[in-house]
Amino acid sequence: MAYEAVIGLECHIQLSTRTKMFCACPVGFGAAANTHVCPVCLGLPGALPVVNRAAIDAAVRLGLALGCDVRGSSVFARKNYFYPDMPKNYQITQYDQPLCVGGALTIVIDGAERSFELTRIHAEEDTGKSSHPERLHDRRVSRVDFNRAGVPLLELVTEPRFHDPDECAVFLAALRRLVRWLGISDADMEKGHLRCDANVSLRPRGESRLGVKTELKNLNSIKGVGKGITAEIARQTRLLEAGDRVEQTTLLYDADHDRLVVMRSKESAHDYRYFPEPDLPVLAVSPAWVEDARSRLPELPWVREERLIAEHGLPVYDAAVLTEQREASDYFEAVAARVDAKLASNWVMTEVLRVLRERGWSFADWNAKVPPERLAGLLTRVASRELPGPLAKQAFGWLPDEEGDVATLLERHGVRVRASADDLLPLVLAVIDENPGPVEQVLAGRTQTFGFLVGQVMKKSGGQAVPQTVQELLRAELAKRGQAP
Repeated sequence: MAYEAVIGLECHIQLSTRTKMFCACPVGFGAAANTHVCPVCLGLPGALPVVNRAAIDAAVRLGLALGCDVRGSSVFARKNYFYPDMPKNYQITQYDQPLCVGGALTIVIDGAERSFELTRIHAEEDTGKSSHPERLHDRRVSRVDFNRAGVPLLELVTEPRFHDPDECAVFLAALRRLVRWLGISDADMEKGHLRCDANVSLRPRGESRLGVKTELKNLNSIKGVGKGITAEIARQTRLLEAGDRVEQTTLLYDADHDRLVVMRSKESAHDYRYFPEPDLPVLAVSPAWVEDARSRLPELPWVREERLIAEHGLPVYDAAVLTEQREASDYFEAVAARVDAKLASNWVMTEVLRVLRERGWSFADWNAKVPPERLAGLLTRVASRELPGPLAKQAFGWLPDEEGDVATLLERHGVRVRASADDLLPLVLAVIDENPGPVEQVLAGRTQTFGFLVGQVMKKSGGQAVPQTVQELLRAELAKRGQAP
């Protein structure tokens, strides 16, 4: 029998606020264990939570970007559960009255747009982090770090509309791009800033009734999402084909060994004994707040992508790469305002992004060293053929580490661009005299040998000649001797 997978995602987005969700403890990755804690996030008697307004504002902006209905009033609830790394032993979250409902995220799969509906986006707090000996083999006991306990989270829940692991991976990549674009999260999955749970069920193809679902917890990479869901679909398929039942369970996916491990039987909502958080009032978001948040939304990445194609004539691939990061797109447009857009795109996508990867820089770091007008100055010389490719790459390499415009850098490093015909003609004539065989081949019609002659002139110039000028001079001189390529 053929089966169809039905998948829903629960995406947990850790917000990049300065402080935690309900207290003033700082948020930061990599601090010494249990140093970012206080009576509130440790759940000590008498400590009272206060909602972080910046976190709610981030939720409102994400909801508006995704077309959600932002509710004027929502309610925080206690989710009661044994959390070994949550000192309160309950989580403050939202249950039956979330902040944002509805909405959708549109993604492109195989060149076609697909819109995936959302159920809700709600605000909550993160748990701490446990380290167990069986995973790392470097300790005899489990350890817990409460620094992450209380860090603001948004949980985005989709409708069960996915049928393929690849769809889920593309959706998660698009969500990561959006939250980074809005500046509300670093969305670094390796650091746990973006985590994903997947609810997976199978049903006979053609049926509308849902099968028994299982939940894959804490998938922490986009590749892991695809592989984990693929493994669970295969596991359920084997069970059903053998005539067995799928049990409602919660599983972990071990990406290192490509295997699934059952954690526990799957809980239902009533198992958590939700009730309204008694220490927090109803969360009120006024229409004025919503409109102010809407006014602060930037041009969204998919809108910017379409505009780069329409206004700048960029290929679809270039526009997609440049809109992966808002800072990259902004930087490109600032450069493209001064030089040809495709030339700017090529250099930003290849050279600038390469330097950022190699140095571990952000675009803010790069922009402080090489503002757009400085790169544009280099590309202006490239476009006018004043600077050959090898020298342009050399000059580019000096930009982030040295001050001065391109002319100053070339002079400082003793580089003299040889662009004039008077300067290059002697080299061209010398190469023709020294290479009679290749010259005869070119004159006989073997035009591929022409590149060899150009290379010889470039070599004589020490790489300082402008290739276009060399080619023009060679063609002219060979035409005098017979047949130019």
